[in-house]
Amino acid sequence: MRRGASGSLRSLRELNREHVVRALRELGVASRAEIARRTGLSRSTVSSLVADLKAEGLIAERAAGRGPGGTAGQSGRPPVLIGLSRSAGVVVGIDFGKRHLAVAVSDPSHEVLAESWHEMPEDYAASDGMDTASELVEAALEDAGIGHDRVLGVGLGLPGPIHRVTGMVGSPAILPGWVGIRVADEMVERLGLPIHVDNDANLGALSEFHWGAGRASASFAYLKVATGIGAGLVVDGRLFHGAGGTAGEIGHTTIDENGPICRCGRRGCLETFAAGPALLELLRPSLGPDLTLEDVLERACDGDPGCQRAIADAGRHIGQALGNLCNLINPERIVVGGSMGAAGDVLLDPIREAVERAAIPSAADDVDIVPGVLGERAELLGAIGLVLHEGDGAPTQRVGEPVAAAAIPEPA
Repeated sequence: MRRGASGSLRSLRELNREHVVRALRELGVASRAEIARRTGLSRSTVSSLVADLKAEGLIAERAAGRGPGGTAGQSGRPPVLIGLSRSAGVVVGIDFGKRHLAVAVSDPSHEVLAESWHEMPEDYAASDGMDTASELVEAALEDAGIGHDRVLGVGLGLPGPIHRVTGMVGSPAILPGWVGIRVADEMVERLGLPIHVDNDANLGALSEFHWGAGRASASFAYLKVATGIGAGLVVDGRLFHGAGGTAGEIGHTTIDENGPICRCGRRGCLETFAAGPALLELLRPSLGPDLTLEDVLERACDGDPGCQRAIADAGRHIGQALGNLCNLINPERIVVGGSMGAAGDVLLDPIREAVERAAIPSAADDVDIVPGVLGERAELLGAIGLVLHEGDGAPTQRVGEPVAAAAIPEPA
């Protein structure tokens, strides 16, 4: 065989090997048949490549039923499932919230090795948040018995737009002290690890798309309704960020141009009518100054008419904005998450009704509006998934040579 032909065959085998590894990073655990379907390779080629990877210690057999590649409900003998071994490294996710910090460490087979949540004071300073996050990451890695040299990357989510070119937190942001901060740069200085940053709603969309209520949808929107309101948009199977990273700021859709002044400086934004603080402002005069959003949701679920009315009114306003979104991008599904998503149909039914009124009939008929399934962990899991699925396009600061990506952890 000529030298050039031999080199071409080796290059093709290396490329196919990368396809198999990437498929396992995305699937977590899978059968050889599933890998063949995902990659388009023949089963014999997949079996040969898997044998090589297994001999190198990069692949291990996994128990049936683990992760999305499980075979629960199938009859007959279940196929042998495989996944990347922990020798391939781990991924860290960080979720910065309005009043919380969450950190998780996952291995490539989507198993969460360590996870912690920490309550934060409202409007905490950027330096305090990043210092605390760094401490939590170090503690989580220690709990998991993982050294820095095995971390493939850190995904990080913030409740505000992230400029795609500069990596700066934009305005408006739920955490006002963070505007203008280059979070990736700051966190690299603290952790010395590759950092990937994105908006929290985008991360919620990413996790629901790969593991949750958006899995079967190539085009959908994830709506996070909490202290603020933001949307993550998936178009043709990829997150859509827009020119600079501001796509999805649906909370600043104008509902009433003469309405209350929003934190962004404009009047009548959706958030001033439908986000958590707006509901509390309406209900505290009758229910007391110490009322929290969690109290409102609990009362609504218990049948409190005032809380149900406030949430339903919020849903109608949200539906009005979503009707415009449906007319613009024609999604097949809208997944509603965030803390207010826990209200269920008390929130969703008014949203659906308002979308039917606000969207043109064809767009309203095309969309299915459903609750998220990953709950409060959606953004944290999306932060881990960011390293795998969107790392090359996200605002990133790396240390040393480029590193491989890892997989979304299995929701527990």
